[in-house]
Amino acid sequence: MKFNYFQLLTGCLFSLFSLTTAAQSIAQSTFDAAEACQQIGKLAMADTRVSLTEIVEQNSFTAPGSDNAIDTPAFCRIVAVTSPAVNFEVWLPLSGWNGKYQSVGNGGMAGTISYAAMASALRRGYATASTDTGHVAGPIPFDASWASGRPDLIEDFGHRALHLTTVNAKQVTEAFYRAPPNYSYYVGCSKGGQQGLMEAQRYPDDFDGIIAGDPANDWTRFYAGSHLWYSQAMLNDEASHIPPAKLPALGDAVNAACDALDGIEDGILQNPLACNFKPATLTCPLGTDDNSCLTPKQVTAVEKIWSGVSNSKGELIYPGLVPGGEGYAGTWSTWVSGRDPFTSLHWRGGEGFFRWFVFDDADWDFRNFDFDKDLQYALEKVGPAVDSDDPDLRPFRNKGAKLIVYHGWSDPDISPVASINYYESVIDIIADDTRAINYQSALRDTQDFYRLFMVPGMAHCSGGPGPDRFDALSALENWVEQDIAPETIIASKVIDGEVVRTRPLCAYPEVAAYDGSGSTDEATNFSCVAP
Repeated sequence: MKFNYFQLLTGCLFSLFSLTTAAQSIAQSTFDAAEACQQIGKLAMADTRVSLTEIVEQNSFTAPGSDNAIDTPAFCRIVAVTSPAVNFEVWLPLSGWNGKYQSVGNGGMAGTISYAAMASALRRGYATASTDTGHVAGPIPFDASWASGRPDLIEDFGHRALHLTTVNAKQVTEAFYRAPPNYSYYVGCSKGGQQGLMEAQRYPDDFDGIIAGDPANDWTRFYAGSHLWYSQAMLNDEASHIPPAKLPALGDAVNAACDALDGIEDGILQNPLACNFKPATLTCPLGTDDNSCLTPKQVTAVEKIWSGVSNSKGELIYPGLVPGGEGYAGTWSTWVSGRDPFTSLHWRGGEGFFRWFVFDDADWDFRNFDFDKDLQYALEKVGPAVDSDDPDLRPFRNKGAKLIVYHGWSDPDISPVASINYYESVIDIIADDTRAINYQSALRDTQDFYRLFMVPGMAHCSGGPGPDRFDALSALENWVEQDIAPETIIASKVIDGEVVRTRPLCAYPEVAAYDGSGSTDEATNFSCVAP
């Protein structure tokens, strides 16, 4: 009989894996959860103090400021703070741990623990953690007064808090389960997307896989070219402000001009960049101003918002929004116009960031921002702390980690074009590194570790007219753990608890095209094709 060394080696490795898995299972089943949870309070973590360890019974946790318990399994809750003021929590399921760890991100100016996201991770069996990024949120959206005179807190907000929380949470996880997590993941959108890309760029060893949704990664330019620019377009002259009642007319006009360009009339623009709708066609007749039209000044405001802003040399600072979804509830009415002048989230965000992060001046006026010298000053002062715009992801790639970025085409906050531009900049780096012979070759090399999914009709992280619910985490797990790269991710539109439409999300630059037969509300009747 011929001796098969390969079979022997495979059998030994399988036996070793089985023993390791069994040991982890025994470790989890034989320890006293309450005692193990309490012992975390004695764990030594650099510059960190544990203030609370407790067992939380199933469905009994109520987040601060809420009266409703969150749906969770029973877990060990760890509350701690890392100097100077990075508050964080770690939640550890008492049973059914999947052997993995997940950090979850923040939104806006952060300042709170992301309890809902932690609960979602916990329900999937993850040990999970979240941080407030080093400060407590103020009473109004996008409050940034906490940054006044505190460059250390800005540094924590930009990158340090999440990294240190991740390091500490992994240590807590290993101490509690007597075994390190097999895989570590990060999930976040908006500010959370910025955090995810910052991790990939600055701390590539923290995670095996990262999901960064609608990322505000080019933070300083984004706040100037988006928050400030859109506010100036509507508020430098308040006659330019577009009240929410007019937005449905704008959205309907866009759809009438461009919805059918993809061959389907469904209220969703598959490729908004192909839409050449001119806002001037919606100009009110002379002597008329009602909700069916826009005044000349309002037309100019829309044109500015779609075009983006350039500096005095004609160089684009940040891309503008794209047509589509303007009249949908919670999109432009919340972010761009607000219910009244000076109530939009864009105005609050831009005013707060530049007033406190950059100029530290309570009397600073957003109307006076100079897109040449003031932007350069901001990039030099706070850009290194908050901007995650470095396209060199080779250390992250070389570690074997994977990155999924998604972005809603109807995002009224962060231009979806910014995510495409960043992706293309990464492709350029990879092309030089791999000596790719053409764009397609460089794209394939990039897609080995980084894939971008554009989401037609989705607003900021969710909402909008298009399918906006999808499971990017399972796609990432399959990619990291089984080397099955995601070609498509199925997205659903849910109304009143019922799925009314599904569509495939395609790995950029491919787009979903209708096959020509069957319901256009079913993803199975679409294929991903080159644009």
